Amino acid sequence: MRAVRAAAAAVGVAFAAGAASVAAGRLASDAALKATSGRPLPTEPRLTVHSTAAGRITLTRAFASQRPGVYGLTGAGAGAGAGGGAHAVVGSVVSGVPHAPDTVVRRLERVSRGTLEPGDKVWFTPSTHIGDPRTALGLDHTDVEVPGELGTLPAWFVPGVRSTWVITVHGLGTTREHPMNVMGFLHRHGFPVLDVAYRGDAGAPRAPDGLSHLGETEWRDVDAAIHHAVRFGAEKVVLYGWSTGATMALRAASRSGLRDRVTGLVLDSPVLDWTAALRALATACRTPGVLLPLAVRAAQGRTGLGRTGLGRTGLGGAAAVEPARIPVPALIFHGPDDLVAPWDASRRLAAHHPGLITLSTVRQAPHGAMWNADPAHYEETLRRFLTPLM
Repeated sequence: MRAVRAAAAAVGVAFAAGAASVAAGRLASDAALKATSGRPLPTEPRLTVHSTAAGRITLTRAFASQRPGVYGLTGAGAGAGAGGGAHAVVGSVVSGVPHAPDTVVRRLERVSRGTLEPGDKVWFTPSTHIGDPRTALGLDHTDVEVPGELGTLPAWFVPGVRSTWVITVHGLGTTREHPMNVMGFLHRHGFPVLDVAYRGDAGAPRAPDGLSHLGETEWRDVDAAIHHAVRFGAEKVVLYGWSTGATMALRAASRSGLRDRVTGLVLDSPVLDWTAALRALATACRTPGVLLPLAVRAAQGRTGLGRTGLGRTGLGGAAAVEPARIPVPALIFHGPDDLVAPWDASRRLAAHHPGLITLSTVRQAPHGAMWNADPAHYEETLRRFLTPLM
């Protein structure tokens, strides 16, 4: 009896440990599967506002606060009101001004919402505009409803003179405000722009399981946007996605019933390996390394990710698309400082298609923020790519 009790106790301990491991894996996988649109990714450090002055802001010195380029700056902030947290836009680092050794001074381009006070906790975001195309950019637009698989998808439509439409799709940690970074550029070049929300976004239907599938199911909302564009006059379509939005664009380009209308892809920081992205986000949430394999297995069990056989493509990990299934010319903006989606996956994908895929390497830019690092160079590269597709 004593041996039986000992064996039962051991089984109980093993069961409890196994259950705890499963629970820990599920919790770790939430970093990617329950990422809230508009909330910063865990890879983005919190900074402290030390002071503000005319046209300047002093922030905690960190790698993030010393990045080149232009960024949104968001946080709780004072006086933010019901519209959300404070939002500002910061430009380049200002040199030659007095400041403490543990701080950095940047140009403060504008405060879009709320106020920034000393002591406020803030973080960088690639989104430099808030509101809608009219209030943020002065562009006439229409609020449209795209019929989707799960229900109506809200979208902004900015008209243009060309018959080739650009459909923009944001990614992890942002909202459909993010594509407004390039919306003015696209409008100046005559492209009609359809900026669509997808399942899980504010105002869009909730996914049945309440989880992000990192593009594996969400691509069907991009497919719905393609059908909407064609129904309302688009002869051709360029799909333009960031992060998991780029993953959705890739899948829609190869799977949509209207894929013959897709003539180009623009992919910014594409998530081409979901296991690497999930591990990176879980690690940023301080998940112990021993639990990372459990997080991957939990994500796969909860969402079905990785069951398409795309993991044995030579791209490494669980790839988002077969290398042989890139159907149209593509421009990839990506760089080695992306902590969420490995740059090497983009390099390998481009190497499979040297005549079809152009890789523009951007350094010192975090995930989804390739435009922010150098807007002028980014837009010139984009112009050269889009010109033959106009």
